[in-house]
Amino acid sequence: MLTYDGDPNSKDRIALVGKGITFDSGGISLKPPENMHEMKYDMSGGAAVIGAMRAIGKIRPKVNVIGIVPASENLPGPDATKPGDIHRAMNGKTIEVINTDAEGRLILADALAYATMKLGATRLIDCATLTGAIVISLGHSAAGAMSNDDGFVDSFLAIANKTGERYWRLPLYDDYLTAMKSEIADLKNTGGRPAGSLTAGAFLREFVDGKPWIHLDVAGTAYTDKEQPYQAKGPTGVPLRAMVAFVEGAADESAPAQTSLEQIPISV
Repeated sequence: MLTYDGDPNSKDRIALVGKGITFDSGGISLKPPENMHEMKYDMSGGAAVIGAMRAIGKIRPKVNVIGIVPASENLPGPDATKPGDIHRAMNGKTIEVINTDAEGRLILADALAYATMKLGATRLIDCATLTGAIVISLGHSAAGAMSNDDGFVDSFLAIANKTGERYWRLPLYDDYLTAMKSEIADLKNTGGRPAGSLTAGAFLREFVDGKPWIHLDVAGTAYTDKEQPYQAKGPTGVPLRAMVAFVEGAADESAPAQTSLEQIPISV
């Protein structure tokens, strides 16, 4: 957890939460071996949050920001989570594990709940290489954005899409949460193949306590296996630029209007 207190007089606190799975084999629900070596990039969301917090500390905007990176590996072994297990998240909701390869949402769920219940987050943005389904939907050209608050996501997208990163808002209808209902727990950790990115987003929405929240699925944009004219092969840094730009914009919004020369701070 990283904390930046840029405005101690404000109760507004933005939480940036990044998935930090340092390697994802799929666990007991083992992934196919082809290209599994690339699963070291499953911590890209966490890396982006750490990078964003470093930049925010240097820029020093007048806004309060928390950076949270839930981190783990997902490997088979005697202590591994098993299909059929029931987990209880820190907000009390129970989760039936259907597929252990849907692990990122489990650690994100607790991190989001921790940010709202313990750290006083008033707005939250999470980022994660969460689903292969987002690559089927948007390819490698854009990341998916989901939210429970129209105004919050509109203001984020207006800034984020000017940074060179692309985001496309996707819906979170209540139908998608229905797919995540379990017969023996409050939720299950996967709703199957249909709308896999959206059912994952609906799952995460259950852990933000109604606070304004944005979920960024960057599975198709956080890493590239092809060199481009504008970026090297490998990690891209998405969504670091968008998060930093949004925090800067939030600081500008909270700054009082300066209407006279006497109000402008001048240093010599």
